[in-house]
Amino acid sequence: MSDAVAELKAEALLAISAAADAEALAQVEREYLGRKGRLSSLMRGIGKLPAGERPAFGQAVNTARQEVTARAAERREALLSGPVPSGEPPLDVTLPGRAPQVGRPHPLAVTFDRVAAVLTGLGFQEMHGPEVEEYQYNFAALNYPEEHPAMDEQMSFYLAEDLLLRTQTTALQGRVMPTLEPPFRVFTLGRCFRYEAVDATHSHTFHQVDGFMVDHVVSLADLKGTLAALARELFGEEVEVRFRPDFFPFVEPGVEIAVSSRGGWLELGGAGLIHPHVLRYVGLDPEAWSGFAFGLGLDRMPMHAHGIRDIRLLFENDLRLLRQF
Repeated sequence: MSDAVAELKAEALLAISAAADAEALAQVEREYLGRKGRLSSLMRGIGKLPAGERPAFGQAVNTARQEVTARAAERREALLSGPVPSGEPPLDVTLPGRAPQVGRPHPLAVTFDRVAAVLTGLGFQEMHGPEVEEYQYNFAALNYPEEHPAMDEQMSFYLAEDLLLRTQTTALQGRVMPTLEPPFRVFTLGRCFRYEAVDATHSHTFHQVDGFMVDHVVSLADLKGTLAALARELFGEEVEVRFRPDFFPFVEPGVEIAVSSRGGWLELGGAGLIHPHVLRYVGLDPEAWSGFAFGLGLDRMPMHAHGIRDIRLLFENDLRLLRQF
């Protein structure tokens, strides 16, 4: 048995000397010194030896393990301090380290956070609805009868007869209003989808912020004050907000919202006082309760702020654009 220990030790030492790199050396150590390694396995047969031979055999195995372990440590040090392979520059440990690349928020994400912070500060609660929406919430709850002419403008992606990708975040109103006890203020941010040809100013996928408030006495003055405060936070104290009459089925009266910008006007979306039919649909008496609602396009805000002329750049993940922000 002592001869077997000597032979195995010699094999291990030879394999260590032949190891060309640290990975090969580690493999040799596992083969001979690991828990199930060849030298370690010798100890499992010690019980078969006569009692008088066991101490000498155990000492021989331990001595062999110690020698192999020491030789492996010497070989590892030699490999790590040896000459740099041809073609590779030497490592200069005095050079400063390379700073890791740090990601940054997308301009749309920055816009979402700013809008959410302002509306939260104005007392609005953030809530979210599904992107795959039911027809009743996307249209019926918002005063869109099937024969309504506004339906012609809603080119939608239908997944089933009564299931579609939401065309507006306003669909949240019909979902959450019946679950809330007025007065309340709610806003939501998210993606919307419409069947549109993609060009520099249009996309089948876009983003909206929708907000609504219900209380005993709510007027257009409350709506204008809320949107003026939002516009000042987003575009600066000198911004002007313009309201022009417009039609939307879920509000009456309805207005179009625009802000003064770079010598012109930037249209943001629509708003108005919540239509009595919408209030009745969610179980609120329009004689006792009133409210306002607004829906603003979010994509145009960073486009205007950073001079981005093509909406497609916001969705193409082009690092040449994103690294600028």
